[in-house]
Amino acid sequence: MLVVIPDVLSADEVAACRATLEQASWVDGKVTAGEQSAKAKVNLQVPEGSEAARTLGDRILRALGNNAEFVSAALPLRVYPPLFNRYDVGMKFDAHVDNAIRGITGLNTRIRTDVSSTLFLSDPASYDGGELVVEDTYGAQAVKLPAGSMVVYPATSLHRVEPVTRGSRWAAFFWSQSMVRDDGQRRLLYEMDLAIRRLRADVGDEHPSIRSLVATYHNLLRRWAEL
Repeated sequence: MLVVIPDVLSADEVAACRATLEQASWVDGKVTAGEQSAKAKVNLQVPEGSEAARTLGDRILRALGNNAEFVSAALPLRVYPPLFNRYDVGMKFDAHVDNAIRGITGLNTRIRTDVSSTLFLSDPASYDGGELVVEDTYGAQAVKLPAGSMVVYPATSLHRVEPVTRGSRWAAFFWSQSMVRDDGQRRLLYEMDLAIRRLRADVGDEHPSIRSLVATYHNLLRRWAEL
């Protein structure tokens, strides 16, 4: 399931993030890649655990905690602290699948990477190329979003970043361990939650069918959730 979430960060928040990133140091992106991914990865990253990464990561995590669409789509149990990458002209990331398990730097904690997320921090008109291409059940989907918008998709998906041919593409990226491991089950819950929210807007909370659907949603979540 691929879900686009608009306006995770406001224009002012994006500008503040970019101002911090412009002052940050950047290193070879291979430092966070697995053995196979390192062969496919050509980009730059802000060092994991740096002050800039921690400050911006905390800001993004606060925004995600208040974003109903992200919570509905990912059903996050744990979220990996956001990382930040940059693709200048000629940089790319060939097709790969993300590592299944990631340890959080500085903590004795590991997460299973069920859901991948990319939060775009560059105006799409400011660069050419750089599309995130995700292979899913509907074929290849190319994603290039306005700054502040985000895409979430199964971490099991084969995906790539196309070469940048003009400008520079900046983004935050991270993973979530979902309460519901199976993507098909997450999709059903997301679609049910979306339908419930639309019905609430149309007929109000007091309609008996709304109560019945909400009960079914939570009973399915109770059946499938792993905590």
